[in-house]
Amino acid sequence: MAELTLAKVGQVALTELEELTGCPAEGVTAIDATEDGWSVDVDVRELARVPETTDVLATYRVTIDGGGRMTGYRRVRRYLRAQVED
Repeated sequence: MAELTLAKVGQVALTELEELTGCPAEGVTAIDATEDGWSVDVDVRELARVPETTDVLATYRVTIDGGGRMTGYRRVRRYLRAQVED
């Protein structure tokens, strides 16, 4: 794989997570370097509702190895779109 940039790592996480969960990705909210590669937080829409402010979203933590391959993921948080963190 070509040189890994933050943008490429984020795109791998978005694309792979959408394929695995079947949920549309809303965006990358964090990328951190780890000893073995990368940790990426991705928000996805798990349940669409009307109005949109009541959509159920989730944050998933995705691990990417040094070669740019996804090695795991897990949901770390669920929340309503309108919910604001302190």
